[in-house]
Amino acid sequence: MSTTPRIAVILGTTRDSRFGEKPAQWIVERAKARGDWEVELIDLKAFDLPLFNEVASNAWVPSEDAAARKWQETIGRFDGFIFVTPEYNRSITGALKNALDQAYVEWNRKAFGIVSYGSVGGTRAAEHLRTIGIELQMASTRSAVHIGGGDFFSVHPLGGDPKPIEAIEGSIGGSADAMLDELDWWTRATLAARKG
Repeated sequence: MSTTPRIAVILGTTRDSRFGEKPAQWIVERAKARGDWEVELIDLKAFDLPLFNEVASNAWVPSEDAAARKWQETIGRFDGFIFVTPEYNRSITGALKNALDQAYVEWNRKAFGIVSYGSVGGTRAAEHLRTIGIELQMASTRSAVHIGGGDFFSVHPLGGDPKPIEAIEGSIGGSADAMLDELDWWTRATLAARKG
């Protein structure tokens, strides 16, 4: 583990028509601007994970699938995470849930923040993600970024003529700063505890 926290921004959708790249890139740049983290965008689409089909979680037995092991190695390099997820049917995407299930020990005792989006700001997906995080022995930030309502439709292609995501920074910038500050505290606390 490094002394400078390593933060992965995980793009939690793999659809060809996904909107998630916009908020993911926006939060990557905002996180990098802090200057005190190493930040990397991790795109689930690049991993081509199969549906979870192991004998058990890697908490109990090593995973057999090479793609799962590559994913675990990637996740294991980071000290904290920011999940960028839409809300699908009141939850996170199937791709993100599968990615979370493909690892266990690599998530343990690490912190995470959330950027969610959808007509109601992805709030139900964020709450579900927090519940999953508890089971994975993770610490969630209280603050999160929720892109919803008029803001969502002003930056999403469904709204007709999408604006750049920076156009809604007045609505979401404060939440982003609060989430990043909390993530910094929890990441440094869990990093110190894991080293201790």
